[in-house]
Amino acid sequence: MTSTLNADDVTAQSKAVVLDYMNALTGGDFTVLRGFFTPEATWTLAGDLPLSRTWTGPDEILGEFVPAMVSRLVPESMALEFTGVIAEGDQVLAEWNTRALSKTGGRYDQHCLAIFTVHDGKIAAVREYFDTLHAKNVVFG
Repeated sequence: MTSTLNADDVTAQSKAVVLDYMNALTGGDFTVLRGFFTPEATWTLAGDLPLSRTWTGPDEILGEFVPAMVSRLVPESMALEFTGVIAEGDQVLAEWNTRALSKTGGRYDQHCLAIFTVHDGKIAAVREYFDTLHAKNVVFG
């Protein structure tokens, strides 16, 4: 399907999708979150953590990857602070901070960046980057 949107419209739509996803993420409703992804969406976590790899489809991303990470943190201590997005066409760079207590007792204070690719109003790919040494020491240590 060929999009009839001009470049500015694609940029605005892509940015809106990622902002809406971020707002939904703070609500924690995984049913709503699944609707943001294409069926073949990928989420790649860079680095050498036990969870570093490419996760494919909403079931793996939201049913395996996210719960595996969140299970290592004290749920009521988690706070996400979205600090901004920059968009160009179908690419959106999102920046946020994740703070929580890990179940091992450490304070997790992580600055995250992710590049989202949006196609036809849905997230098709995410490449996430953060301080993996901090995560390894605090969350996986």
